[in-house]
Amino acid sequence: MTYKTIDYTTADSILTLTLSRPDHLNAFTTEMSHELIDAFNRASDDDAVGAIVVTGAGKAFCAGMDLNSAGNVFGLNESLKPTLQDMRERSHEAEIEHGVRDSGGRVVLAMYDCKKPIIGAINGAAVGIGATMACAMDIRLASEKARVGFVFNKIGITPEACSSWFLPRLVGIQTALEWCYTAEILSAETLLKERFVKAVYAPEELLNEAYALAARMVNFSQVSMALTRQMIYRNSAQDHPIKAHEVDSLAIYYASLNSGKEGVNAFLEKRSPTFTQKASTDMPSFYPWWK
Repeated sequence: MTYKTIDYTTADSILTLTLSRPDHLNAFTTEMSHELIDAFNRASDDDAVGAIVVTGAGKAFCAGMDLNSAGNVFGLNESLKPTLQDMRERSHEAEIEHGVRDSGGRVVLAMYDCKKPIIGAINGAAVGIGATMACAMDIRLASEKARVGFVFNKIGITPEACSSWFLPRLVGIQTALEWCYTAEILSAETLLKERFVKAVYAPEELLNEAYALAARMVNFSQVSMALTRQMIYRNSAQDHPIKAHEVDSLAIYYASLNSGKEGVNAFLEKRSPTFTQKASTDMPSFYPWWK
């Protein structure tokens, strides 16, 4: 796919995925959603990518949905009368996928399935889908100029992009509800206090700090990193630790046969390990276990 609204650039095993509509404050469109889905799926199996940094071009991260689009601004088919059964049984049929499903949610689900760590570098305004997309990133860093808003109720709609699943896990139900109820624009200081972001940096330092963090992740086994990412997300949502134990057991069993051997030998020989397994081709047979 040729990208028109984002930029996909890889250097030193780090992919910089830039939302790139700076003249529109990187406002989200259905075209951008298709490109982001493709980019996260591509990065998941791109052996040149060890970690992903997501940021925005210019002074904003993402100013939310572009509300100037013709027709239904969310790209939805208003002639349909979808049901929950349709969503559960027909979600991949074109009529439902493109006419009913929330485009931001489809992006977030591609992020959720991705095998690579995702770091958000929130460089400015992030409202609406700009805020909810960030919820699905593994670690969020913010500029001092970052401003985040879950502003959906202000325009008569509801939170999207799976944020009703992610946001309470990040900041707790009380804070998540307050942020959504009030639709306030939140400062970087508030985001740090409520642990929505890990750290706040001067604007000129933000990307370098994101790259420094990403660089600490890219020299490990791509297979063990992919397994770790999915185990943390999916096992933490299970209702009993035995379900985590089942997956953990399979994961460490298969990891011990290849990259684990190399890691142990390197430790004993006092050298840096050379991991050769790739997330694109060498995932164990039980992966993805949730499908």
